[in-house]
Amino acid sequence: MPAKGQRRKQQIIETAKDMFMTQGFQSSHIGQVCDKLNIARGTVYQYFGNKREILYAILDDVQDQIGDIFDLDDLIEFMKTNPTKDSAAQFVTERLSKCVRTIISEPIVIRLIFKEIQGVDEEVNVRVQRFIDGISKILIKELDEVRGRGHYRKAINADVVTKIIIGGGLFLVHECERQKKDPLAKETVSAFVDTILAGIIIQFII
Repeated sequence: MPAKGQRRKQQIIETAKDMFMTQGFQSSHIGQVCDKLNIARGTVYQYFGNKREILYAILDDVQDQIGDIFDLDDLIEFMKTNPTKDSAAQFVTERLSKCVRTIISEPIVIRLIFKEIQGVDEEVNVRVQRFIDGISKILIKELDEVRGRGHYRKAINADVVTKIIIGGGLFLVHECERQKKDPLAKETVSAFVDTILAGIIIQFII
């Protein structure tokens, strides 16, 4: 897609996202997006068939970003260097930190998961669950690969650890919002990631 088209598509996504957050999904309409951006309906329909597709594009983008972060080929290439325990810990810490930041930087994703976007129906809920399952599979694959190479305790349950990462990250955002703190603050993200890795995984590196 040409750069101009990509910019327009992103404008549509960001405008619709704000509307979904402020006035709810059911009360938001393609026509309102057009009015806000001063564009014709046909322009929106060049990229999206309906407002659901805009919502799903947001989820797909986050999942794609996380898939890129946990690129398996990158992990395998790194492990071929026979890293030390410290360098391996740093590598997985950086990857997990990027993952956490990606998830919590999209408030609409958090609210969708907690069913806090008004007017969302069961079809959207099913799609959100599929998003969660997709993220879980990516994380589980990462954990299993690193564990298989002897850098994590063999007894860890990748599925449980994944649930802790996702669930803990979501709850962290909620608490930060309630306390009017920035969930993306470096010290907040670092504390969360360090707790996950040091308390659950890294301290058991063999």
